[in-house]
Amino acid sequence: MHWVGTRAMLMEGISPYSDIVARRIQTIAYGRPAQPGEHELRVAYPLYSVILFLPFSLISDFTIARTAWMTFLEIALVSFSLLSARLTGWRPARWVMIIFILFSLFWYHGARPLINGNAVIVVALLLAGVFIALKNGSDELAGILLGFSTIKPQIVILVIAYVFFWSISVRRWRVVLWTIITIVFISILAMFFIPDWPLQNLWEVMRYPSYNPPGTPGAVFATWWPATGNKLSWGLTGILVLLLGGEWLASRRKEFHWFLWTACLTLTADQWIGIQTDPGNFIVLLVPLVLIFAMWEKRLRRAGVIAAIGSMLILFAGLWLLFLGTIDYGYQPQQSPVMFFPFPLFLLVGLYWVRWWAMKPARMPLEELRGVESL
Repeated sequence: MHWVGTRAMLMEGISPYSDIVARRIQTIAYGRPAQPGEHELRVAYPLYSVILFLPFSLISDFTIARTAWMTFLEIALVSFSLLSARLTGWRPARWVMIIFILFSLFWYHGARPLINGNAVIVVALLLAGVFIALKNGSDELAGILLGFSTIKPQIVILVIAYVFFWSISVRRWRVVLWTIITIVFISILAMFFIPDWPLQNLWEVMRYPSYNPPGTPGAVFATWWPATGNKLSWGLTGILVLLLGGEWLASRRKEFHWFLWTACLTLTADQWIGIQTDPGNFIVLLVPLVLIFAMWEKRLRRAGVIAAIGSMLILFAGLWLLFLGTIDYGYQPQQSPVMFFPFPLFLLVGLYWVRWWAMKPARMPLEELRGVESL
């Protein structure tokens, strides 16, 4: 989709948001223009996302370009998995790490964005980079990476709000400054190609829900229970807003380990709070999952390792079985809206299970402490 849009802009000066580009994408996907009720496959990313797709758009053969793109995403996904472990301090045995990497590639929420060529994997990698940069005190780098993560803004908007909130509370103003500078710079750069792209993009974002499956729990509830779905949606949103509000306030002026747990909670709650998304974007939730694994292993030792491996097996088998058992075979196979709920629910329970462990500052292992004392 973005290969077609980027090539149209660079080679012909045609807006990626145009009907011409939409029909070209639909012809590649369906062999014809989309019919009523089918996904319209329109470009809805900010125009500066072409920075990511540019190298692949220079490949004229679509099959080769898609192969290169998927290879890039596989590398990005493995890198994201490794960075998540580094970020959370999870250091399992090598054989456990191999299981985890294989899990990250082949479980439902990892395989789906790979198969679909979803750039959310790159966004997830950027977010991991943001958190590691914050941990290491590299505020300028954190801001730059956070700015580029807005290529899928609905995925990161709540996280950006929390990063700003926490950064201001600990007087790390450069994170906020460099995020804003980055977004403004790449937005203005894109205007040299299409001056009114923000308006065109806004229009595509507004029409996006009209041709997509339910993109929020509220939309799912309204589909399942038309009479009460909207009320349930507002209730869920209200609970999550209050929950996040309390946790954000509790994390003010706190150390990084407290920030990381709250950021993980924010990422998880973001999927249910009412912002348009899709279970195909849940790969960003790998960081909260690894944080849970890290806390289990640090506090429960061998039992924590067994719990982590058992969780990976359950999530792998359970999510695939649920998907295959509920898939809708219409004009094309389509996931059931029920896929919105199992993994975020697992994470919410897991995050609150390890909350008090995660809030405590990291301590040196007993063996290392003895070594220091002997010096």
